[in-house]
Amino acid sequence: MEFTWFTLAIAATFCWGLSDVFFKKGTNPTDKYSHLRILIMIGLMMGIHAVVELQKLNWQYDIKNIISYFPVSFLYILSMAIDFYGYRYLLISVGSPVASTSGAIAGILSFKVLDKTMSGWQFFAVSLITLGLILLAVLEKKEANRESLKNSAQIDKKNKIGAAALLFPIFYAILDGVGTFLDDVYLSKYFTPEEALISFELTFCIVALISLFYIIVVKKQGYKLVDEKYNIYGGLFETAGQFFYVYALNSNSVVAAPLMSIDSIVAVIFGRIYLKEKLTKEQYFTIIMITI
Repeated sequence: MEFTWFTLAIAATFCWGLSDVFFKKGTNPTDKYSHLRILIMIGLMMGIHAVVELQKLNWQYDIKNIISYFPVSFLYILSMAIDFYGYRYLLISVGSPVASTSGAIAGILSFKVLDKTMSGWQFFAVSLITLGLILLAVLEKKEANRESLKNSAQIDKKNKIGAAALLFPIFYAILDGVGTFLDDVYLSKYFTPEEALISFELTFCIVALISLFYIIVVKKQGYKLVDEKYNIYGGLFETAGQFFYVYALNSNSVVAAPLMSIDSIVAVIFGRIYLKEKLTKEQYFTIIMITI
């Protein structure tokens, strides 16, 4: 079966939405290394997949590509680390729509810098996203203040952070948006989708091994695969999403990037069903506005 850029983008969207939910499920709010545990599992999964891709190419791959592609890999991995750290403080139903605005950022950059087309409707959509982000920050601040009043005698760390927790997915959106734009440039001029995918996955695998060494040897923390069940599921879906994403971006970046941002819809739906997250009517309205 031949995939179009649209079906590839939808497949990536579905996989990433599910990965977000599993990573949130596997995040322990009291474990300050939980974001590293997620990175480790993604890196290991991607390392395995990189070997599969190399075999498909009969190992015809220039290892120097890892260095050439590093700026893109660095932005992607850093943005993910920041976003995963924020999982300790934000509902996936709130954080995911904010983080997913990276697609709009990438679309704007491709439109402005690479002279790719964008309609008036797409500009209107960006305005809705910007307004939605502001409203979501205001609502999160109000919710934090309300919780603080309820628990004035014992305010937990999550409530102390309050609306500032939104900085995690916002930073993710900016870094990932710029990374997606650079990815578009690389795929347009320098790399094939296979070379880009392998370069990113090998870099992520290296980061995973360094993180694993840091947790076990430096910080002397336990790491058992039996305790990483949800991160394993998330790593599988994240890797599958990356595979579909590269080919979708290579085919039609200015439309595919914003389209793949709707992975937040998948995350919100499953976050509500599977994680039993509860949102106010105002938060639902704002999230709907962002996803529209």
